[in-house]
Amino acid sequence: MSEPDEEFRAASELRSFGRRRGRKFSPRQQDLFDNLLPRLAIDVVDPLASIARDREIWLEIGFGGGEHLIWQAARHLDVTLLGCEPFEDGVVKVLSAIEERKLGNIRLRVDDVRPLLRGLPKSSIARAFVLFPDPWPKRKHVKRRLVSKPLLDLLARVMKPGAELRIATDIGDYARTMLIALMAHDDFAWTAARPGDWRVRSEDWPETRYEQKALREGRRGYFLRFRRL
Repeated sequence: MSEPDEEFRAASELRSFGRRRGRKFSPRQQDLFDNLLPRLAIDVVDPLASIARDREIWLEIGFGGGEHLIWQAARHLDVTLLGCEPFEDGVVKVLSAIEERKLGNIRLRVDDVRPLLRGLPKSSIARAFVLFPDPWPKRKHVKRRLVSKPLLDLLARVMKPGAELRIATDIGDYARTMLIALMAHDDFAWTAARPGDWRVRSEDWPETRYEQKALREGRRGYFLRFRRL
């Protein structure tokens, strides 16, 4: 697909995220955004151009404050993690952690994930995460929820056979619609064998600030794992 065609498609898709910027950046944060981010930015035309092909590649969609992304990157230095997040405040938190911890295995996209998914090679992703996406709770906004058949179709193309897809939400209705979409999809199989498999995070699945907020507000988390067939 040519770049103009991609821009047209992106403009026609419903936005699945809210604001892009919260607080004004500090001088240090602005420097990271202006100078470090360009060195780590993913080119959607050729996303893996600067990534060694002999490394596993994981993708986190909507990494928020980056707690999970940084945790996984620090513990899997032999894996390249692609992080996609439109909210710039979260991106600059990750940039700060990358600099402080000298992490060299993270690449970033500060925008919608769908153009990236269309640009990635087929069967290139070994693990994908969609953790606590924007729930769009109002009925008129439900159509903006990211986890739906169109996203799953894009993920199915880029995920390797046997790759794991991890999804989490604290909204019961969203968990229900996620399960309906995934169970109806021919390319994914739910790996849960008992209730504890979706009620409790595994040890290699760290807590995020969104999960902490949900617990403070009395909501439970749903932790879903699927395998790409």
